[in-house]
Amino acid sequence: MSRAPSLREGFTTGSAATAAAVAALRFLLRGERAAEVVVMPPPRAEIQTPLRIPVAACASGPAPDVRDCPACAAILPGSAAHACVIKDGGDDPDATHKAEIRATAILLSGTEAPGDAVLLEASPLPLFLAGGPGIGRVTLPGLPVPVGQPAVNPAPRAQLCAALRDALVSASLPSGVAGLLIVLSVPEGRAIAAHTFNPRLGIVDGISILGTQGTVRPFSHAAWQASIAQGVAVAEATACPGLGMSTGRRSERLLMARYPDWPARAFVQVADFAAFSLQHAGRSSLPLLVWGCFFGKAVKLAQGHASTHARDAVLDMARLADLATACGVAHDGTLRSCVTAAHALELLLAAGAPGRRVVAAVAREAAAAAARFAGRSVRVHIFADDGSELASA
Repeated sequence: MSRAPSLREGFTTGSAATAAAVAALRFLLRGERAAEVVVMPPPRAEIQTPLRIPVAACASGPAPDVRDCPACAAILPGSAAHACVIKDGGDDPDATHKAEIRATAILLSGTEAPGDAVLLEASPLPLFLAGGPGIGRVTLPGLPVPVGQPAVNPAPRAQLCAALRDALVSASLPSGVAGLLIVLSVPEGRAIAAHTFNPRLGIVDGISILGTQGTVRPFSHAAWQASIAQGVAVAEATACPGLGMSTGRRSERLLMARYPDWPARAFVQVADFAAFSLQHAGRSSLPLLVWGCFFGKAVKLAQGHASTHARDAVLDMARLADLATACGVAHDGTLRSCVTAAHALELLLAAGAPGRRVVAAVAREAAAAAARFAGRSVRVHIFADDGSELASA
């Protein structure tokens, strides 16, 4: 029997930015045009295996897209170089897959933050970071980066600092150098960000530089859960009137229509992570928790499944059939033999008022299960494929 091929890991935007910065610094100090660089994952990553990252280009001077940035004003000849790394998401590509991640390294003659740069590390050599075109800027509280700063998360910042320190250990700096500035940029960053949750989180003008582990593991649950936690934090920090959790894009759009006065940042797509998202939301100070989904996910939640993924949660059709009988639905066992929730719903709706009572009962049971996960009340909305609301509780 042949073995299934293993899925290929990629590397994060944080690793891409770090590799580009190291390559740019080496070119600036040594004239070394590296084909690849080896960087370590962020210092707190679980696995500390060196990452070999290809470098697409190195050249002198600042990257073309950052020459007008405030932090790059009055660059002296010979004091800057840039490099580019192509982000590789492996077999789990996301919106940033194949994006150009650029870094410009600039030697500074002073120790003051140039332009809008932020200080990453004060010694032994001050290291500064600035976000160029395509790098998002944080505008709302609740994120791990202060408002007004470039959207480069703490783990990639630590990864960048550690890599630059290592690169500087064996380097001979020109006399008069008092600091180092790294300017990150992503030429297509603004367009890419439109396909991410950044606009909803108050991150404007580009993508975020992310990655707590340095690598991208295919179909990473941890990455999605981190996104859920971040969404809850932003909704809480910006005093949203509630949190609307949904299992996908369609159910989210329908939930948004149900709560039209809520801002977009009040809604978080939680996929199949029922227990995780509800527990996380339950610990927040948000005054109202709302869950929106279609019938199949609602039945799984009602039956107490922590995950509503088909792999983890099997629909108990016998239990649904018993509920139908209790609600007065006359059936000859067809509900028990249904393979899908969609077929069961079709039969229930065809039964008229008694079938509607079953759907309402599922909503109540789902709300009760959600409340157990959250530790407090949760309102559940069940939607039909045509966009109508079947029941709420």
